[in-house]
Amino acid sequence: MRTVPDGVVTGHVGGAQLTAADVALLLVAGVLAGITSTVAGLASLVSYPALLAVGLSPLAANVTNTTALLFVAVGAAAGSRPELAGQAGRVARFGGIALAGGAAGAALLLALPASAFERVVPVLIAGAAGLLWAQPRILARRGARPAERGPAVLGAVLLTGVYLGYFGAGGGVALLAVLAVAIPEPLARVNAVKNVSSGFANLVAAVGFAVFGPVRWAAVAPLAAGLLVGGALGPLIVRRLPADLLRVLIALAALGLAASLAWGAYT
Repeated sequence: MRTVPDGVVTGHVGGAQLTAADVALLLVAGVLAGITSTVAGLASLVSYPALLAVGLSPLAANVTNTTALLFVAVGAAAGSRPELAGQAGRVARFGGIALAGGAAGAALLLALPASAFERVVPVLIAGAAGLLWAQPRILARRGARPAERGPAVLGAVLLTGVYLGYFGAGGGVALLAVLAVAIPEPLARVNAVKNVSSGFANLVAAVGFAVFGPVRWAAVAPLAAGLLVGGALGPLIVRRLPADLLRVLIALAALGLAASLAWGAYT
């Protein structure tokens, strides 16, 4: 059990005490993760390690992270109002499919043993980095995009929803890649649809985890507050920063995190 000085305990996380420093860490990590999520779809590369750092097990960190990530979509919806104008139908369509996939992914996570989850996480994160590297080539083929309602697109959104409900690191990147080759709109508008649609997958997963999973609510509160702020700020950054530089930096960070977690899981 973690020990802390008297007078700084703010809550409990999985049998360990959550200190004021832990709360501050989760709040800051939430802001950064919210920005990262809305810009590049990789919130879990920031928020998940922060939850591990304050003492959560891998499984508890994942379900707590997914529950808190719901607030990214709320912040992103507020910050992306200009980009979302006229896209209610798309958000409802893709969000509904992502919601169904998220339910399946959450059930899959709760059915697997924690040891299996620890071993698969590095592979999922490395895959997320690969998707991020490939994003420009995917976007370059947007001229050959399938119909928005085509079975290939809808099926890909469903599978991405499953992944978002199961773990989600890099799931936003996958969803953006699918939507970017399907929606004939500027990338900022596509990104706005991705941000809100992925929130539906997190919503249904969060409900399932709240009932059946080991959610650590003391950690959810500060992380969710940061994610709400970061989710609102992210769309502003999408409009201004060079996307290529940010993509490269996040992909490198994803590979570094995957290597670190693989070392811990397999050694």
